[in-house]
Amino acid sequence: MLRRLDLTAAGTADLRRVLPRAKVDVRAAVESVAPLVDAVAARGYAAVREATLRFDGVDVEHPRVPAAALSAALDALDPAVRDALAESIRRAVIVHEAQRRDTVEVQVVPGGTVTERWVPVQRVGLYVPGGLAVYPSSVVMNVVPAQVAGVDSIAVFTPAQKEFGGAPHPTILAACALLGVDEVYAVGGAQAVALAAYGDAAEGVEPVDVITGPGNIYVAAAKRLVRGVVGIDSEAGPTEIAVLADDTADAEHVAADLISQAEHDTMAASVLVTDSPALADAVDAEVERQVALTKHTERVTTALTGEQSAIVLVNDLEQGLAVVDAYAAEHLEVITADARARAERVRNAGCIFVGPHAPVSLGDYCAGSNHVLPTGCTARHASGLSVQAFLKGVHLVEYSAEALAEVAPHVLALAEAEDLPAHGTAVAVRTARA
Repeated sequence: MLRRLDLTAAGTADLRRVLPRAKVDVRAAVESVAPLVDAVAARGYAAVREATLRFDGVDVEHPRVPAAALSAALDALDPAVRDALAESIRRAVIVHEAQRRDTVEVQVVPGGTVTERWVPVQRVGLYVPGGLAVYPSSVVMNVVPAQVAGVDSIAVFTPAQKEFGGAPHPTILAACALLGVDEVYAVGGAQAVALAAYGDAAEGVEPVDVITGPGNIYVAAAKRLVRGVVGIDSEAGPTEIAVLADDTADAEHVAADLISQAEHDTMAASVLVTDSPALADAVDAEVERQVALTKHTERVTTALTGEQSAIVLVNDLEQGLAVVDAYAAEHLEVITADARARAERVRNAGCIFVGPHAPVSLGDYCAGSNHVLPTGCTARHASGLSVQAFLKGVHLVEYSAEALAEVAPHVLALAEAEDLPAHGTAVAVRTARA
């Protein structure tokens, strides 16, 4: 089912070009989304309401979900799902609390200090996607780091569902209620990003400072358009998994993991990198067997047979490490002998799952790590969502008269070198009286 890509005779120079990747044209999506974003900026929720009717097939008069609906959703939640969400939250809090940054005060010279304070942004908009699946786990992954960071105001945006009379999915609402989030808007897609960025005073929607959360290509395009008006976490693309495995890996496990990501979307990428042709053959056979048994057979088959998915054969695990570094997967599993040692050598991945007992699905729900991760090779320069996404570093500079006088000649020399004499004067007028 999965196509084969033989790199055993290839060098490393062109790996980025030859490795399988979903073709996603955010620039084209930007062109189609820009009029909608502009309309929301100009007309607020009226433009959002029109878009929701057009795209989601439901007319939502007012976007904010009533508090009673949140409480009712939590009361009606399956106890097993509630317990699972509570455990997911508990573990995520443990990990994210460890990410807090301490204030650091440095004495540069006697009488001169620089203090770095980490200050939470005031208000955030957290996007929780709908579409092919329901993602209460994304509520957890967005809300927990924002709450741990100390954000004052949290608003969740999630699509209106025709099935539920224009309200978001009740499991999403229940997850919000469980986390104590009471500001939830039944708005999805690009229009949600625009509404979060620009707000609507008449509907009581205050604009946010930062928008985070995954979504489809139109959500990514809208994020690109509002970047600068607000901060964003990333432009998320289709989900992806890479598995680096040798002949110690269990083919049944590997196949199940590849299928689990293909289940998300027809554009999802599932890539196995191995130096074992025998494992490749065994995984192929297992994929065929397991796909026939899975619920979303058609979706999974489309993803696994697409150009974005493949089994990549390499000479050895050294070349395999070069391949996965070039691929820079959102999720990377390392299932090899000495898995931890090899995983520590990987530079580019959103999250690395080490050994045979840490599948990506664990990270999606209950590992404690965050599942909002960089896609589309951006793990080369970007990180997953964390407390840091909601914090700003602010420096406090304090100098005594004596400390300023000591450094004044250097400031004056640099101001003169840059032909900015007024900069020097701002120091000179203080030191002249000292």
